[in-house]
Amino acid sequence: MQPPTLPPEAARRLADTAGGAADKAFTSDLSVDEFVVLQQAGFEPLGVVVGTSIYHVGIQVGRWNQNQELTVLTQAMYEARTAAMNRMLLEAHTLNADGVTGVRLELKMYAWGQEVLEFAATGAAVRFSAEPNSLRAPSGWPFTSDVSAREFYLLHQAGYVPVSMVMGTCVYHIAHQSILKSIGQVGRNQEMELFTAGIYEARELALGRMQAEADACAARGVVGVDVQISNHVWGEHATEFFSIGTAIRPHGQPTSMEKPALVFDV
Repeated sequence: MQPPTLPPEAARRLADTAGGAADKAFTSDLSVDEFVVLQQAGFEPLGVVVGTSIYHVGIQVGRWNQNQELTVLTQAMYEARTAAMNRMLLEAHTLNADGVTGVRLELKMYAWGQEVLEFAATGAAVRFSAEPNSLRAPSGWPFTSDVSAREFYLLHQAGYVPVSMVMGTCVYHIAHQSILKSIGQVGRNQEMELFTAGIYEARELALGRMQAEADACAARGVVGVDVQISNHVWGEHATEFFSIGTAIRPHGQPTSMEKPALVFDV
C-alpha cells in the first residue's frame, strides 16, 4: 500500500512550528522539568507530533471451549497502532527531527461506535543541536521513545540512544470452563490449569513479538518494558496482552539492518 501522507491541516500546523520556520515558537507537551533536562542534554524541541487511526474491530468466530489466539483481532490491533505510530513519525520526519520523546500510545472509545477504537500516538519531536540527524535510527528515520525526559538524559549520558518503540500484541480467548469442572473446584484451593496455560501462552506470544521487532531494528536491548492487559470491547473471555518498550543501541555504533524498522503498510 501507499505510504501515508500528511493531512493539509497537519502540514500547515507543522509549518508554523519552530521545526518548520525559524521565526516561529515551538509547541511541546513537555513539562518544565522535561524541557530543562532535554536542553541540558543538547536537544531542542521542535513541536508536538501526533498520529491517529480510528479502527473498526472485527468479529472472529472460533471454538470457545479451548484456549486460542484470535488472530484476526491480533492483526487488527497491531495494524491500527502501527498506522498511528507511522503517521506520528512522518510528522517528525517533516520537521527534520532526530526523534520523538515521551511517546504516549493511547486507546479511546466513542459512544457513536461500540466496536470502534481510536489509536492515538503523541510525542515531542526533538533535534540534537550538536549533530543534527546523528541520532536517527539506522533506518534513517527519527527514533521513537516512550521513556521520560530524565531517563532519556541518563541513557544519552551513558552512551545509548533510542532506536524505536517496539511492541508485541496477542488477543487471546480464554476457554470457558465446564460446569462439572467448576463444581469440582467449589470450596477447594486448586490451580486453574487451563486458565494458567492460556494466560502464559498469550503473554509469551506478545513478549516474543516485541523481541522480534527489537531484533529487526538492530537494537542492543529493550528498556522500560510494560505488559498491559485489556478486554476492550470483546467481552470477558477475549483479552489483549500488549507489551511495549524502547529499543536502544550504543551511540556512534550504528549496525546494519536486514530490513527497515519502519514499513509503511497502512
